[in-house]
Amino acid sequence: MANAIVMRVVDVTAVYAALGTHPNDVSVDISCPPTNVGIVYFEGDDLGNVPWQPGEWHTLSGIDLSAVRIRGTVGDKVTVVGGEW
Repeated sequence: MANAIVMRVVDVTAVYAALGTHPNDVSVDISCPPTNVGIVYFEGDDLGNVPWQPGEWHTLSGIDLSAVRIRGTVGDKVTVVGGEW
């Protein structure tokens, strides 16, 4: 995936699910919109829960979205914007 843009809205589920389906290395902004009603939990490298509050966002470089797993309140969203350059 060369020079590919990633722009997606991911629906949060009650069980852990990946942000991507294919292995890739991308640089993206991942955000939990302020309209979310609950905390979104990202699965940490120690398999623990890393909570992100509504409105929280971070820029991550060189990550594989298929390895990033989230869970939380059904109906909440996570946005992913960036790409591979």
